[in-house]
Amino acid sequence: MPPAGGSPSLFGALKNGVLEWMFQWRGPERGTIVLVQRRVFILPTRQGLLFAGVIVLMLIGSVNYDLSLGFILAFLLGATGIQSLLHTFRNMANLRIAPGRVQPVFAGEQAQFQIRIANHARMHRYSIGLTRDKLGAVYVDVPPNDEITATVSIPAIRRGWLRPGRLTLFTFFPVGLFRAWSYADLDMRGLVYPAPASPGLALPLPESGSGDGGVHGHGHDEFSGLRPYRPGDSPRHIAWKVVARDDALLNKPLLTKQFAGRADSELWLAWELLPPAMDTENRIAHLTRWVIDADAAGLAYGLRLPGLTLPIANGAMHRGDCLRALALHGLAADHA
Repeated sequence: MPPAGGSPSLFGALKNGVLEWMFQWRGPERGTIVLVQRRVFILPTRQGLLFAGVIVLMLIGSVNYDLSLGFILAFLLGATGIQSLLHTFRNMANLRIAPGRVQPVFAGEQAQFQIRIANHARMHRYSIGLTRDKLGAVYVDVPPNDEITATVSIPAIRRGWLRPGRLTLFTFFPVGLFRAWSYADLDMRGLVYPAPASPGLALPLPESGSGDGGVHGHGHDEFSGLRPYRPGDSPRHIAWKVVARDDALLNKPLLTKQFAGRADSELWLAWELLPPAMDTENRIAHLTRWVIDADAAGLAYGLRLPGLTLPIANGAMHRGDCLRALALHGLAADHA
């Protein structure tokens, strides 16, 4: 006989195994999930159980008092309930669920996961609910041969990768007597930036330039020519006058001004510049604040972390690279 202490774990493992088999829990699934018949479950709601109870009482009364009209009404209502069951099931079956886009957010905000729901049938799908925690849900209608996007809000508690987890799709259509539902665990994730320190420390002073860094502020030298525009280039360095002078250039790529020479100072946002007594998460929070402040001021800056250095640059792309490095610093590659 197994020890008493082992019984709960054995029961829990058996319960989880039954649930995994019954509800087809396989963990995150790649690509598109099709809600085939074996993935859609249906049970009566409280209103459905009450409806069935009323029919049973009508049948009992009809038998006791030999009421032919009572039998007809009871059977008519029963047939209506069966039709409701079929319509509720068909409203959910064969929908296609696929991951959409997820924009990065800061810790403490709500991550918006976009879920694509496609209907390849000729029938309209009404009132499809989507929820993660059963406390709140979004409802969408999916036209025939069309696709819509539903957005699920999930709290971003800590920095790193955030997965939506197991989502529940459900419907009560058409009359609420039955609830059909299915589970979808999509292989998708969103990046959560660290929450910036508030208030943060003042930006560090620029260091002496080594001749191969970027620029601090507006310390450029003489104009040396034009080059094709690259994402992340400052809008004030785009050659707008060249575009305005010749209408033929409107259909050509934008050009960015280049300047000769190097800046004599460099702004580095470095791990070692923070107080030694500060712990890791506080350091990351203050570095995040520095990145945001430097970007807002239009400064070029570099980021130095233990084991990683991002060279001096500016623009939205560089800001995103720095925040991503801070979000994933010290975390495992598959951290979610």
